[in-house]
Amino acid sequence: MKIKVPILLLLILVTQVKLKAQDFHFSQFINAPLLTNPANTGFIPAADFRLGANFRNQWASIPVPYKTYSVFGDAQVFRNKLESGWMGLGGVLLRDIAGSGNLTSTKAYASVAYHQMLGLSSLLSAGFNIGFANKRVDPNSLHLGDQYVWNGKFFEASLPTADNFNSATATYLDLQAGINYAYFPSENAYFNAGFSILHVNTPKETFFADGSNVIPRRYTAFVNGSFKLNESVIINPNAYASFQAKTREIVAGGNVHYNLSGDGDKQLIGGIYYRVGDAAIGMAGFQLKTMTFNFTYDATVSSLRQYNGSKGAVEFSVIKEGFYNEYFGNKRQSLCPSFKY
Repeated sequence: MKIKVPILLLLILVTQVKLKAQDFHFSQFINAPLLTNPANTGFIPAADFRLGANFRNQWASIPVPYKTYSVFGDAQVFRNKLESGWMGLGGVLLRDIAGSGNLTSTKAYASVAYHQMLGLSSLLSAGFNIGFANKRVDPNSLHLGDQYVWNGKFFEASLPTADNFNSATATYLDLQAGINYAYFPSENAYFNAGFSILHVNTPKETFFADGSNVIPRRYTAFVNGSFKLNESVIINPNAYASFQAKTREIVAGGNVHYNLSGDGDKQLIGGIYYRVGDAAIGMAGFQLKTMTFNFTYDATVSSLRQYNGSKGAVEFSVIKEGFYNEYFGNKRQSLCPSFKY
């Protein structure tokens, strides 16, 4: 097997990063609320419950693309039993497939949060989730760095690896926790900020006998807002920052909702975001009654663009929001600017 130097280095880099437990990654962090912060569970400003799904296909133009899938659901409960607050209950499933070794991660979480009104214009939320994660790899499909030899023109995979896999699977318990604060001074303005800690219990995740690989805690903060300019336009600025060990991800930008119908049942969505040092992200979407569809495309702006042709990732999300009137009561507070009244 012969391989050119830049591609080899890229393959080794991607493989090694994934074996060291790189976390999930969605550009549409605003449309993956329970993964961003468990305090978002049941925090649904314009509805009673929601169901959602996310799909991300990253680096499809290189030999080891990532594919990430997620489905989630959450709801507000006990609103008529709590005078100035409510509970949120939900769950999320996540699956990620990456690399030539078919590295597959499957995670399932149950999530709970409590939301307390502070006066008439503020809300404080706290939540946590708990779940199990399973990771699998096919060692026979991997080509690791110590197998390659330089022959003067190419690297050739001709040596056995010194890495000794103790197991092809790893399973562990995972804990997350977070808080949110929301401020909504009027029906035309809304602001929200949150902070979460993922992998609170720093679980061990390894395929080797020494068990030395511990997943470091991941610290995430976000701010977002919603401002109704008139009966046709709502703008949503958003920013997100996440730090784990020596890595970081910072994303900022915004999107606009344009009302295509007088009742707000049809809305056109457009936006642009930037991930610092990595990608420019374009967003396009459409809202039809209770369903919202969003598509984003990551255009790589880092040095990786010379290998992937600036083709970073394609991402799609669909979210359905709805209302219930009887089972848990009908007390509802709309916290977010809307075209519907």
